[in-house]
Amino acid sequence: MVGYTADEKLRVDQLITLRRKWLKDQELSAREPVVQPKLAGRIQKFWAGFLEPKTLWRLYTFKAYNAGVFAFTRVLIPAWIAHYYVKYHLSELPLSIVGLKPRLFPGDTILETGEVVPPLPEAEDHGHH
Repeated sequence: MVGYTADEKLRVDQLITLRRKWLKDQELSAREPVVQPKLAGRIQKFWAGFLEPKTLWRLYTFKAYNAGVFAFTRVLIPAWIAHYYVKYHLSELPLSIVGLKPRLFPGDTILETGEVVPPLPEAEDHGHH
């Protein structure tokens, strides 16, 4: 046999009509949903008015936010990176990072203070042996 039997065809038709009826039942009428309106409190009234589109509060808040983001991402962060690089990698000041300190030997002069490194004491005993 090819195709559905009479019982299978009847069952498929019943399922199709049930699905169509269920989909039609899912559509809301003009009267639905029936929900009692809640009275808005002071805070809800404030936010409802504050969040209205095209109000001055929203426009100026948006402008201030955009200016802050611009200043932070395009001015402060790059300035901090440049300051860090100059301070710790280019500068030769005492506060900068020093890759290798020069060796000091007895009799050398310390550049920053002008002191002369004293010679090592000559001990008659030979160490701690």
